[in-house]
Amino acid sequence: MKRLQKICSQYTLPQQFMAMGIYPYYRAIESEQDTSVSINGNKVLMFGSNSYLGLSNDERLKESAIAATKKYGTSCSGSRFLNGTLDIHLELEEKLAKLVGKDEAICYSTGFQVNLGVVSALCSREDYIILDALDHASIIEGSRLSFGKVLKFAHNDMDALEQKLRFCNPESVKLIVVDGIFSMEGDIIKLPEVIELAKKYDATIMVDDAHALGVLGDCGRGTASHFNATEDVDLIMSTFSKSLGSLGGFIAADKDIINYLKHNSRSLIFSASMPPANIATVSTAIDIMLSEPERIEHLWKISDYARNCFKANGFDTGLSETPIIPLFVRDNEKALRVTAMLLDNGVFVNPVVAPAVPKEDTLIRFSLMATHTFEQVDEAIEKITKAFKELEII
Repeated sequence: MKRLQKICSQYTLPQQFMAMGIYPYYRAIESEQDTSVSINGNKVLMFGSNSYLGLSNDERLKESAIAATKKYGTSCSGSRFLNGTLDIHLELEEKLAKLVGKDEAICYSTGFQVNLGVVSALCSREDYIILDALDHASIIEGSRLSFGKVLKFAHNDMDALEQKLRFCNPESVKLIVVDGIFSMEGDIIKLPEVIELAKKYDATIMVDDAHALGVLGDCGRGTASHFNATEDVDLIMSTFSKSLGSLGGFIAADKDIINYLKHNSRSLIFSASMPPANIATVSTAIDIMLSEPERIEHLWKISDYARNCFKANGFDTGLSETPIIPLFVRDNEKALRVTAMLLDNGVFVNPVVAPAVPKEDTLIRFSLMATHTFEQVDEAIEKITKAFKELEII
C-alpha cells in the first residue's frame, strides 16, 4: 500500500459512527426538498434545510428552469471569462446589483467560489484580511489563498475588532469580512458598529449574506438593508442555494471592484459558469421574493414562535435571533445519537460536532422555512424535547 493510501486508511472515525448506528451524513432524500421529505420510504419533517423562503420546490422555478434549458441547453461549456457568458447572466447580474443597491454584480458557480475568489484576490502582501472567528469556511479558505495578512477577532466582539484594526498599518488595505447571519449560531453581525470602526480606521467591509438574503432587510435584501447601511458596506455577496432555491452565488460592489474581480478572481475565471437553468430559477425566485413579502413575514413569525417554545422547554438556543436555531448539546456522541433518534421518529435535523465546532459547543441545527406550518413545528418540538430528555441533555 502506498503511503497516501495508508494514511487515508487510518481515518476510521466515520466507520466507528456507522458501527454505532449514529452516522448522520449523506442521508439520501428520495423526494423534493420540502417541509417534509421521503427517506427510506418514510415521511420525515425537514428542519435541516437552508431553503428559508421554501422556493426549492416552487412550480414557477421549475418552469423557468425547463424553459431556459430548452432555449440554451444544459451547460455553458466554459467559463464566464471565455465562452460561458449568456445574455441572461448579464440580465441577472443587473437585477442583483439593483436588489442590493450596488453598481454592479458578477455571478459565480457557487457561493463557496465567490468567497474563495473574492477574498483571495483583493489583498496583497502588505494588506490585511480581518475575519470574525465564526466566519464561514469559504471565507477562511479564501483568506488562506490570499497573500494578505489574516487576523481574526472574537465573535461579534467590537473591542476585539478594534484591537486588530489598531494593529494594522494605516496605509494598507484592511478588508473586514463578516457573515450577515452566522450559519450555525443564528445571530446577526453588529454591522453598525463594524461600520463605525471601518470609518475610523479606513477599512473596507464585505458582508456574506448567504443566510441573510431572503431573511433580513426590505423584502429580503439582506443585512445592509436591515440596518439601512447599504452605502457603508463595500461588498455584498450571497448564494443562490438557500433562499433563492437554486445554485450559484454573486458579489456586488462598485464598478471598479467588480472590474478588478472579473479579470483577477481565479475561481471565476477558471470555473465553468452557472448553467442556464440555474440562472433562470434565481431570476424567478427574486421576483417571487419581492412580490410576496408575506413569505418573509411568516418565516419570522414561525421562527420566533419556535425559538420561544424551545426556550420554554429548557433548551439552550444561544444567541439565535433568526430562522437558524442552535439547540446546544455540548457532547459529540449525544448530538449524533439524538440526530439518529429523531430521524427514526420522523424529524430531520443536522448535528454540528467537533471538529467543526469546539466539543463544548456541539449542537443540533434547527432551521425553518417560510412554508413550515405551526403544526409541523409543534410536532417537531414535541419529538425533539422527548429525545433530549431521554438522553438527559435537558
